[in-house]
Amino acid sequence: MNILLYILIFIIGTLFGSFFTLATYRIPLGQDITHKRSYCPNCNHKLAFWDMIPIFSYIFLGGKCRYCKTKIRIRYLLLEVITGIVFTLFALSINLNIYTISLSKILYLVFGLLYISILFIIAGIDKERYEVKKNVLLVGIIIQTLYIIYLYVVEKDPNMYRYVIYLFLLCMLVLVDINVLKKKAKASYPVEVLMLSMYMILFTYEWVFFMTVCFTLLAIVFYLILRKIKFKKNVVKEDNKKELQLPIAFYMCTANILCLIVTNMCAFWSF
Repeated sequence: MNILLYILIFIIGTLFGSFFTLATYRIPLGQDITHKRSYCPNCNHKLAFWDMIPIFSYIFLGGKCRYCKTKIRIRYLLLEVITGIVFTLFALSINLNIYTISLSKILYLVFGLLYISILFIIAGIDKERYEVKKNVLLVGIIIQTLYIIYLYVVEKDPNMYRYVIYLFLLCMLVLVDINVLKKKAKASYPVEVLMLSMYMILFTYEWVFFMTVCFTLLAIVFYLILRKIKFKKNVVKEDNKKELQLPIAFYMCTANILCLIVTNMCAFWSF
């Protein structure tokens, strides 16, 4: 029965992964992500149900649009597979067992997967556009607040003070962004990253966030080393080099998801 449960979670993950590809494309364009039917971005033909089955549609269509035969980027397939794997690993990390399952663990699973979903969307947009969409982050904060209310009312969590502190800091950052940075037309990416940091700490606690920062820095250093090696091999002139832009939020989201899964395994499993 547990195997069937994890297969179901994997399938749900692939469905979410398919939605993430849509969300990361439409949200920056200000398009509807819930009511408007999916369509091919090349020929604008509305997709049928069998065109949108995660993983299988890509394989059966040969990685091409059924209507205009344009090649579909393989990253869509990879995102569906990776999301399914991450969802399954998260369920495994909390030692989910259908025979000993409890309400608190179910809710942690649900809110945890929603938290991961928000990070996936933020990471996808930041990777392409170097920005943290505050409307996506706001949805995540609202969901997290609902979970905090549950922890306080039902679980009697004694750490409510920390939730209040970080929510207050988030509100302050939002006010700074709206009343200071926007009026002066200054870049708000550093503030957006700070907002994301507060959001991560709320769900994963300080020590997991510390690990997230460490792995983010390692990833950035590794990227910069590879970039330098690439430029040396290609003998690119300094004037022709692209301006360096680092999708910091992308690295942070990826590292935070991995750290969350690993720390959950340490907390929920007895080795």
